[in-house]
Amino acid sequence: MISRILIRNKYFLHLFTLPILLSLIGLFFIFESSSIRSFNEVGNSFYYLKLQIIWLCLGVVSMFIISNFDYHKWYYFAFFAMLVTMVLLVVVLIPGVGYKAGGARRWIDFGPVNVQPTELAKFSVIIYLSSWFLHKERKRFYSFLALLALLMFLIMMQPDMGTAIVVFFLSIIIYFLAGMNIINILLLLPVALIVFISLIKLSPYRFNRLLAFFDPSKDPLGISYHLNQILVSLSNGGIFGKGFGASRQKYLFLPEAHTDSIFAIIGEEVGFVGSFLIIALFIYLSYKMFRLVENAPDKFGKLLAGGIFAFFNLQILINLAGMVNLLPLTGIPMPFISYGGSNLLVSFVCLGILLNIEKKIAKVK
Repeated sequence: MISRILIRNKYFLHLFTLPILLSLIGLFFIFESSSIRSFNEVGNSFYYLKLQIIWLCLGVVSMFIISNFDYHKWYYFAFFAMLVTMVLLVVVLIPGVGYKAGGARRWIDFGPVNVQPTELAKFSVIIYLSSWFLHKERKRFYSFLALLALLMFLIMMQPDMGTAIVVFFLSIIIYFLAGMNIINILLLLPVALIVFISLIKLSPYRFNRLLAFFDPSKDPLGISYHLNQILVSLSNGGIFGKGFGASRQKYLFLPEAHTDSIFAIIGEEVGFVGSFLIIALFIYLSYKMFRLVENAPDKFGKLLAGGIFAFFNLQILINLAGMVNLLPLTGIPMPFISYGGSNLLVSFVCLGILLNIEKKIAKVK
C-alpha cells in the first residue's frame, strides 16, 4: 500500500524518501560521534543512537498521521498551540522543572526524554501566524510586534539566541508572504539589529563568541576552542575524508559532536565530496518544498508551506554557516542529521503538513 502511495506522486516520493534518507545518514553519524561520550556517561555506546531511533519512529508515524489530516483544520488549533508554547516557555524557566545544561535552561525533563519548548515555538509560529495573516488588517502589525517581542523575551530568558534569530526571521518571512505592508518590515529590521547587538554586548559570553568569530585565534583554549575544533575536523577531512569511523575529533575533542557540530564529524570522515553530496540532498529537498509553495491551492496552504520551507532552510543555512565560520556559532541543529528528538519530531510533523498540502494539489490537478 505504501509503495502505491509513493509512486502516485513525485512530490510525495521526494518529501518522504529524502528526509528518511537524511535521517538514516544522521543515525549513522550520531552513533559515530556520540559512542565515546555515551559510553563515558552511561556505560552504553548506543545510548544516544537508541533514543534517536525512538524519536525517528515517532516522527515517521506522526508524519503519516498528519499527512491524512486536512491542513485547513490547523487554523482551529493555532491559538491553542501558541498558548501551550507560551506556557512551556515559562515553565522551562522554573528551577527544578527546566533542565539546565551548558549554562542554558532549555529542556523540560520527562524522565527518559527531554522536551525542548523552543522547537515547539518554531512550529507554533508557523501555524499561528499563517492563520493570523489569512485575512489582512491594517493595525495587525502592532499586535504582531507585541507577540514577536514576547516570544523573543521568553526565548532569550533561557537564553537561546540561535532559536530567537530563527523565530524572528521565520515570523518576518511569513509576514512578507502574507502580503502585508513591506515598509513595516524595512523599518523593523534595523531596530531588530540594534536590539540583537545590544543583547550581545550585554552578555560577556555572547560578546566573546562574536570576537572569536572575527578572530578564531583569540583564546584558542577558551571561547574559540569550539570553533577551532570544528575547523580542525573539516580540514582533516580534505577532499575524500579520513574514512568511516576514522574521526579523531569524536574522541571528546569536539564539543557537541553529535548535536550542533555533527556536520564537522561528517566533513572529517567523508571529506568535501561526501559533505557536498549531503548538502545536495538538502538543496534538492528544498527545491521540492519551494515547488510545493508555488503550487499551494490556497493562501493558507501557501503560508503554511512557505513557513515550513523557511523553517528548514533557516536552520540548514545557519548551521552550515556556523561550521565554516561565516556566522557565529548559535547552537542551531542540522535538520534530520543532528541528535535531538524535539527538532526531529517537529520536522516530521511539518513534513506531514506538506504531504497533506500535496494531496490537495493532486486533487485540484
